[in-house]
Amino acid sequence: MTAVVANRLGNTIKRAEQALISRKTQVLRQFDLTVPRYSVLLLLSLFPGGMSAAQLARESMVTPQTMSTVLANLEKRGWMEREPSQLHQKVIVNKLTKSGRAVLKKADREALRVEDELRAEFTAAELEQFEDYLERAIRTLGETH
Repeated sequence: MTAVVANRLGNTIKRAEQALISRKTQVLRQFDLTVPRYSVLLLLSLFPGGMSAAQLARESMVTPQTMSTVLANLEKRGWMEREPSQLHQKVIVNKLTKSGRAVLKKADREALRVEDELRAEFTAAELEQFEDYLERAIRTLGETH
């Protein structure tokens, strides 16, 4: 890697993100899950009333087309189901099934183990500072200039 690229903060952040995603991908594979599928199951577990595909796409930071593919894969495996919204006739909500909840429970243990391994590399003070730095970066980059 050239010195110009190696010294770019954005490159370092991206490499850290890719390392985390790669490690989670490895541990989730045993459950026939990808990181996006796992993320959707996790989101659906937090919203028992269900979520629309548009809501899931926004929360997951993916395109509607990508979310459509993720949802189709989850539905095919019987891990989520779609039903009409009770609030809006034209909206379809996606809900976790019993088998989806079961696979999520196992997969989440493994995903949390990966995060715990990373967390263990820092002291409590370092971790707090690290999270503060990341939150500051998010705020700074999210500001409209």
